[in-house]
Amino acid sequence: MGLWFMEGNHAMALGAVHAGCRFFAAYPITPASSLLSSMLQLLPPAGGIVVQAEDEIASIGYCLGASMSGMKVMTATSGPGISLYSENISFAIAGEIPIVIVNVMRQGPSTGAATLGADGDIQFMRWGSSGGLPVIVLAPTDIRDCFALTVHAFNLAERFRCPVFLASNKEIGTTRETVDLNALPKPEVVWRTLHTSGTFLPFAVKEGRDVPEFLPIGGPIPVRQTSSTHGPDGFITNSPREIQAGVERLKRKIESQVESFAFHDFHAVPRARTLLVTYGVTSRAARVALGKLHCTDARPVSLLVLKTLWPVPEQVLLEASRTVDRVLVVEMNLGQYVDEVRRVLCGKRVDFYGRMDGRLITPGEIVEELCRGDSA
Repeated sequence: MGLWFMEGNHAMALGAVHAGCRFFAAYPITPASSLLSSMLQLLPPAGGIVVQAEDEIASIGYCLGASMSGMKVMTATSGPGISLYSENISFAIAGEIPIVIVNVMRQGPSTGAATLGADGDIQFMRWGSSGGLPVIVLAPTDIRDCFALTVHAFNLAERFRCPVFLASNKEIGTTRETVDLNALPKPEVVWRTLHTSGTFLPFAVKEGRDVPEFLPIGGPIPVRQTSSTHGPDGFITNSPREIQAGVERLKRKIESQVESFAFHDFHAVPRARTLLVTYGVTSRAARVALGKLHCTDARPVSLLVLKTLWPVPEQVLLEASRTVDRVLVVEMNLGQYVDEVRRVLCGKRVDFYGRMDGRLITPGEIVEELCRGDSA
């Protein structure tokens, strides 16, 4: 253990193994391929299985099958692969199948530029499945986050029986940093709740709960699994009452609990009238920018770094912006999350700065935008 010089993709692999992941399947794609290499190095010695699948659709399909058998699973890809994952993401939502999906984002659209970074899939991860039901998306900023948020992602997938995305990008996934493995935060590991007594219905929930208990396919008790509309017994149904109750529960089980996993860093500055909101690798430039600004100017600015993107942590946004007049959202895209901030902070001035040309947003550009807005 001790000091290591590693990239974000490898830190995610370490986090996955620590969280109990024992099955990984993926198809090579830049800039996510080194995560496959890391899992090949780490997982078999831990008693796990790694599959280099024939394509992206097979990759996530293998993972869903392994998850239904009771294993903790992860896959990794980039934007073009997420496009191909879409149908099976919907299956995981409908069938309440735990899975962690790493999206190491790159310049888009389509195949874009494989070796350039961007955050262009932010809306896609939330809405890239049929039905519009919620998923969870976490966004790391550095090596420590790559490890810790991967553990949290597995915990949330197990807790809510749903897909959980890790919204990495090329810069986070393939940049190497020195990290003390002994000092990394290690969240307590969570496992899905197993059915232990009484009649088993695969999608029934106990009173006061919204997540069904789990039994693996292939065990002594028959387990029905389907991606079609179904009742608590797992049989296909066209009953409007059962369908409505089912989709409302799938929505409620995640959105009603978002405050319990609203990961973020909030750097409040006394008398600040401006709040800077960022996520991912851009938050690192934002921290440097505010250091420069506060050293050379009396203009106080607070910083909110969001690490839970979906569902939107509305209370975090409301509380962080409570005393400010202006909010500046900075993203490595043409403006995807800013509209969510505007929706939540209705009536407050919310500005945007971003681009998606393969370059990182610099601290100097953020300082310039903050100063421009103050003089507007």
